[in-house]
Amino acid sequence: MWCIPRITPQFRKSMYEILDLYAEPYDIRRPVIGIDEKPKQLLGQKRNPILMKPGKPERYDYEYVRKGGVNIFMAIDFKGGKRITKVTDRRTKVDFAHYLKFLVDKVYKHSRVLRLVLDNLNTHNASSLFETFDKKEANRILKKIEFHYTPKHASWLNVAEIEIGIMDAQCTGRRIENKEWLAEEVNTWMKERNRKKNKIEWKFTKKDADKKLAKYYVT
Repeated sequence: MWCIPRITPQFRKSMYEILDLYAEPYDIRRPVIGIDEKPKQLLGQKRNPILMKPGKPERYDYEYVRKGGVNIFMAIDFKGGKRITKVTDRRTKVDFAHYLKFLVDKVYKHSRVLRLVLDNLNTHNASSLFETFDKKEANRILKKIEFHYTPKHASWLNVAEIEIGIMDAQCTGRRIENKEWLAEEVNTWMKERNRKKNKIEWKFTKKDADKKLAKYYVT
């Protein structure tokens, strides 16, 4: 868990809102989707690695060459067993706006509304759309989006953090030296996870929250 602050009524309300969403049965017309980003540093080899052999993993020299950094967007429809990743040069408002447009127009074009769970990063709001597209287009996209924010200091409530952790363990937690290679690896990983319809079983409920955190509540 995190270093727990005193939990205000507003914190508690926001936490309950997210937990209520997670407790609902799955509805493809109104999916609950966690969204987050992960910065990824691109690293090249200063010396060639020792290739993997039977019973021995690939081994790297401790020295490396920095080759810049990129961003990985992650959206996880955790009850539907679907994740949507995108590797971008940056994570600006423009990048975020185009990612939302892609989700709305391509991935979930038949859904009525996307209920997005996000942290409070300054790009995670409607202003990104209005600063990227004209008013008509921004409003069109927003008609299919609901923003639901985790409380400050409680980003652990976002299922996207769990999926990013899995992606790191299975794919991105190693040296990758260019954006194209990273995008290919992440896309292959995503397709395999989606093929298997890997889901996240969220077990933390409002009852659990009250039992474990009640002593921190401020009335």
